[in-house]
Amino acid sequence: MPNDDPWDAEASQQVARMNPGRPKAGFYGAVPEDEEDRTPSSEPEDEEEFEEIPILPVRPQLSAAIGGFAVLLAVALIIGSHVTGPGARVSYAIVLFGVQLLGLLAWTMALQPPAAGATAAVVAVAALAADYLAVTGEPGALLPLFWVVLGGFTAAMIAQVIRAEDRQRAKDSWRTTLLIVSGAAAYAVLITLVKEPLGAPAILICCTGAGVALLIARLTDAVFPKPRIAAQVPRGATGVVLGAMLGTLASAVLGSYMVLPFDPTKGAVLGLVAAVAAQLVDLAVNFGEAGRRLAGEAPTFWLARHMQGPLGGFALTAVATYLSVHWYLT
Repeated sequence: MPNDDPWDAEASQQVARMNPGRPKAGFYGAVPEDEEDRTPSSEPEDEEEFEEIPILPVRPQLSAAIGGFAVLLAVALIIGSHVTGPGARVSYAIVLFGVQLLGLLAWTMALQPPAAGATAAVVAVAALAADYLAVTGEPGALLPLFWVVLGGFTAAMIAQVIRAEDRQRAKDSWRTTLLIVSGAAAYAVLITLVKEPLGAPAILICCTGAGVALLIARLTDAVFPKPRIAAQVPRGATGVVLGAMLGTLASAVLGSYMVLPFDPTKGAVLGLVAAVAAQLVDLAVNFGEAGRRLAGEAPTFWLARHMQGPLGGFALTAVATYLSVHWYLT
């Protein structure tokens, strides 16, 4: 017999088949069947999982060794500035040229400029010229050193654009080249300072403040590297702050035993400037190494990688000492 009821079971199944977007109905459409939920989820199915950044561990022995190297470098600069007489600046220039070559080796291997060999040769000649002009020039003459830096930078850039593969990188690495040339020539500023009456005492105060700051910071990192400055940088904020404070204190104590115009206040100011300058360069080197590591670049020679912090710190300390003598003490 025909079934005229429009709401019977067979008609309901036909309506369900005509609307595929709706869930299938059970008996008389009363109970829906179990099926996969088609409702869009609030979270995407293929959501990318963020990888946790690993915390780079601190190597206590390495931190202590870097601090010891900073102290040895400070002692060499201080003793060299006090044992050279008015007519014996050449011996101090020889010592500084050795430090310049050491810094040039570390910076070239770590920063990897284009045409590294040619760039290193040009910078070595520029450092030697800066030392010669500092020995033979007038006391406190800084302009000849500026021309040496400018000439060395120009010659290094010319050497980097000779080959096509180096020419492509030279446009992006001119800042690196300028840093290498400036850092090597900055040590010649100490020769111009020892010719002045206030030069050698200022070198003593500033290099002591910088050396103590780097030593305390590194030793503190070896024992208590917290709170971490960054996960990828094996340095702690406690060491940085404590190093700057004790470096300033050491310079203030030295200033109290010196004759005028030095006093504890001026010694503290010079020590603070030197400590902050050395710490900033040392931290900048650590952050630069972390950036190259995250970029996937191959690590450089470990000795050059760890020496460039103190070497760059004392290069900036030399410039800070010169500015303190001419703009603050006089």
